Amino acid sequence: MTKITFFRRGKAYYGFHESGHTGWGESGDDVLCAALSAMTMLIINTIEVSYGCDVEYIIDEKTTDITVRVPGAYSHPDERKRYAVSGLLQGYFLQLNDMLEDYYDYLDVDEVIEPGEDD
Repeated sequence: MTKITFFRRGKAYYGFHESGHTGWGESGDDVLCAALSAMTMLIINTIEVSYGCDVEYIIDEKTTDITVRVPGAYSHPDERKRYAVSGLLQGYFLQLNDMLEDYYDYLDVDEVIEPGEDD
């Protein structure tokens, strides 16, 4: 099972941690794992390149642990960038929650909420 925990400060999503193999298929043929990897890299690349925000990420291929944090989602001076980055991360959270309907044996999605300025 892959566990994905999202980090939120107030209403602003600013990162996530993924760990474990989904177990949906054999290693190398696990399309669910491949989908998660593709979505994760889409998030990182979009934030870094398209939005021009710094992304702190660690990918451990041996353990399949991935940690992504984007402090700019709650602290960037440009409010539009904060909104865009947080919205993209929230979209990933919502997508994964939709996927739970079909893949509840392979995914676990959670969130950690810290107090923020908008609370």
